[in-house]
Parts: sequence; structure tokens; C-alpha cells
Amino acid sequence: MADVARPTLRDLLAEIRDVTHDLPSFLTAPFFRRRHLHWGATPAEVDSSLPGDALLSDAQFKATRAITIDVPPADVGPWLVQVGCLRAGWYSNDLLDNLGHPSATTVVPDLQGLEVGQWVPMSPSGAPSLKTAFKVHSFRVGEWLLWSKPDSTWAWQLTPTDDNGTRLVTRICAVYDWRHPLTAVLGVLLMEFGDFAMCRRMLGGIKARAESLSPDCRRVEASPCA
Repeated sequence: MADVARPTLRDLLAEIRDVTHDLPSFLTAPFFRRRHLHWGATPAEVDSSLPGDALLSDAQFKATRAITIDVPPADVGPWLVQVGCLRAGWYSNDLLDNLGHPSATTVVPDLQGLEVGQWVPMSPSGAPSLKTAFKVHSFRVGEWLLWSKPDSTWAWQLTPTDDNGTRLVTRICAVYDWRHPLTAVLGVLLMEFGDFAMCRRMLGGIKARAESLSPDCRRVEASPCA
């Protein structure tokens, strides 16, 4: 894992601003659930099959979202490979999901290894576990990537567009296990209130980063935080 720099006061103020901006989306998400579950996605993308669909066929939560990125899939995939808390971050609300450390603004060579079974941490609490992290379930470089844990899956699909861009489609499926009420309630709160705002900001964060660095001038760094 690459070293992570401490956030500056300027970083923290910007992150507080971002969370404040997204607060209405967190609080009102259940009221606009149908629209939020398909944000940015076409009907065909919502109806399409993605890796992982068969793993949780009884999922109570299923969200398919998408964004168009004006660079080819080969320039988008590396941003997904390095995702994780205290890795490159989640390109979302860093105050909430990366301990305030700014998400990477470059592709980090030390984080570009990708293997089935490796952890994708969601929290910094000790050694990763299936309660605090996804695992890489399977992937096809430049085409799709699937993370999974017992109660949820998270799939990413990269499809080239006619103008040499990328259509990035993501699908999250989650099961609420009411045999364990406290865990189920926590899952409802996280997915039904928090997922939309965080995922939308993550998609925008990937788009902004990928488009900001052309293949000819891409800058790399040893640390995920500038």
C-alpha cells in the first residue's frame, strides 16, 4: 500500500463543503428512490446483464448508474483498480469514506496490481474482513470488474463509445438479512440514504480525473494523495 499523506486544513474544509452540499441528497434519497436507482443509465443499461447478477438474485437493493467519460476504457480502468480506503480513496466524499485523506488525482503505479481475491477496503479498521471490505471476485482488464462480499456485489462495466470515449456503468446489489436485525437496519441506512450521493460523486470524480490527464501528459506519483 502506498503511503498516505495527511490532509491539510484546506483539504478538510473542501471535504466539509462537499458533504454539506450532498446532505440534502442523503436525507431525501428514499423519496426519490426510483430515479436515484437509475441515475445516468439508459433503460437498456438498466435491463442489461452485468457480472455478479446471479450471485445475489434475491437482492432487495439493486442500483444501476452510468456516466460517459471522454477518454477510452484503457484510461478509465486504472482509476478503478486502485480504489479503496487509504489506497487511492473512493473519489467521493473523502471526509466520510477515506478518513479525510484526499483521493488520488493521478494513477498510482504501486496500486495497479489486480488479482482475484484481493481486498478493496471500505474502512481503515485493522485487517480487512468481509464486513469492512469487498474482495475482487473477477475481472476482464479494460472491460469489467466485479467486487463482492457475502451481502453485496459491485460491478463495473467499461464500454467504448463511437467517439473514443467510455460508457462507465456500475451496478450495486445488496441483501438485507433480517435474521440479523441490527445488521439489516445498518444496511438499509447505508444503502437507501447514503449510496446515491456517494456513488454519484464517485462517478463524477472518476470522470473528472480521467479526463484531466491525457495519455501523453499523464503524471504519476508514488502516493495517492498530492
